[in-house]
Amino acid sequence: MAEPFAKETSMSNLLIKNGTLITAAETFQADILVEGEKIAQIGPELTAPANAEVVDAGGKLVMPGGVDVHTHFSLPMAGTISSDDHYTGHKGAAFGGTTTAIDFVSQDTSPLLANIEAAHVNADPKAAIDFGFHMNITHFDDQVAAEIGQLPAAGVTSVKVFTAYNGRLRLSDGEIFKVLRLARQHGLLTMVHAENGDVIETLVAEALTAGHTAPEWHSLTRPSWGAVEATLRTAALAAQAEAPVYIVHMNVGGEVDQVAYARAHGIQVMAETCPQYLFFTIDNLRGPDGAKWVCSPPMRSAADNARLWTGIADGTLQVMATDHCPFFFDGRKPILYEGKEVAIPGKELGNGNFTLVPNGLPGVGDRMPILWTYGVRSGRITPNQFVALTSTNPARIFGMYPRKGTLMPGADADIVIWDPERRLKYGVAHAQHRTDYNLYEGWELVGYPERVYLRGNLIVENETWYGKPGMGRFIHRKAFGDIL
Repeated sequence: MAEPFAKETSMSNLLIKNGTLITAAETFQADILVEGEKIAQIGPELTAPANAEVVDAGGKLVMPGGVDVHTHFSLPMAGTISSDDHYTGHKGAAFGGTTTAIDFVSQDTSPLLANIEAAHVNADPKAAIDFGFHMNITHFDDQVAAEIGQLPAAGVTSVKVFTAYNGRLRLSDGEIFKVLRLARQHGLLTMVHAENGDVIETLVAEALTAGHTAPEWHSLTRPSWGAVEATLRTAALAAQAEAPVYIVHMNVGGEVDQVAYARAHGIQVMAETCPQYLFFTIDNLRGPDGAKWVCSPPMRSAADNARLWTGIADGTLQVMATDHCPFFFDGRKPILYEGKEVAIPGKELGNGNFTLVPNGLPGVGDRMPILWTYGVRSGRITPNQFVALTSTNPARIFGMYPRKGTLMPGADADIVIWDPERRLKYGVAHAQHRTDYNLYEGWELVGYPERVYLRGNLIVENETWYGKPGMGRFIHRKAFGDIL
């Protein structure tokens, strides 16, 4: 692979010709003219201005850059930190076709805006694609209630609450209800991690007392019914608050049933899932490398995988995100990343105790290639659904549309030229995450990004990286995003 930052790629004009454009609604033949950082024209047989670079996309697909609204970069956890920061994680995202990512800001101090300012200090110099923030609300009182309304002015139009992680992140149902009402008032969307924290705490204590310490017990102590119940409870709270709500990282088939039920009854519930929950099960947690699959919520069953697929296909679920939060499988062994040896403590910290395994998986670069091969090419979803799930819907829900998530005049020129016939054996070398393993190692893929543009700048061309730290921009998102 070429050295990073090999050349300046910013062009005043760019014409992409002869491609097949795919949006959430249409598939058609057209050219795209980019002027500066924006799409200027879309139409047949456009003429290139004198100073334009012309790229022939004949035989290729042209799609909007992906939008991943659930990532965790440089997240402290369990005695270590997630191994991708806003540069390395954004680089991995770009190689997979994603050009915008939203990360979470922890409520580590007071006031809320101080946490966002600290997040900017960390992210702004490193960002290699465009990005945004969600604000976690893990402590609630009158002061926090008064500060929630200040978030939209900072460009942060979503908050996240938890029904699990007792004594650390969890809010009571009454506090979640109050957050939902305040969020509605100020045009914010409330995101919910839905599990039953009381049941989890009890079962974890019992498992450790009984000497059950293997990775599979991470799943066994977080029963599926806890997620199903918490999802319906969340929908009920949202109904009573008369507020929209968004369920993150759904992993249980029964959750899909509850979202379908709630939506059929007029409740404004939206939901995401992640690729890992479509393919892997508790069986992956069994064996010597089981810690690789430890994440929260955990892997479930093949029946859950299948129900999630139908929820994606029929529109019950609106978004495919990743919950990207990578850790080394063995952080004692360095890897080579951009010519430098890197070793970060990882999942070996939990050897002999599943509760000490850092929770999280790599995935931000895997999302689009994996979903294309095993969703589109398998016939489970259409190419238009693919764009809706990975780009347009998240941009709409989280207040970035039409700047992001679509191909239309006036939108940012975040463009992916996709080779639908490229075949490769996937794995850690292609994914470009800063970690030592990939969940999809050795999987056969057909279809992969050939070129990726961020606001008209070429950042990925096949195996070559042209992105730079600091070139990504913070997206000041709109309040009152779309309810899908």
